[in-house]
Amino acid sequence: MISVKVFVDRENKNTEIRLTDNSVVSDLLKKLRVNPVTVLVSRNNQLILDEERLNNNDEIKILSVISGG
Repeated sequence: MISVKVFVDRENKNTEIRLTDNSVVSDLLKKLRVNPVTVLVSRNNQLILDEERLNNNDEIKILSVISGG
């Protein structure tokens, strides 16, 4: 098991999530019930992709994408 610290901007909330070893960003988003199309995910202020493997004690930010016209 790994533990990641997560900040979700739309909820303005910090939380800690436990995931299985070898989990990737998409696993985290599924667990949080977040649609991956609606967010950007960063680790250490660098954007990461859905297939990126997460590490124990990562600090993740989930940022809502705002679009309009």
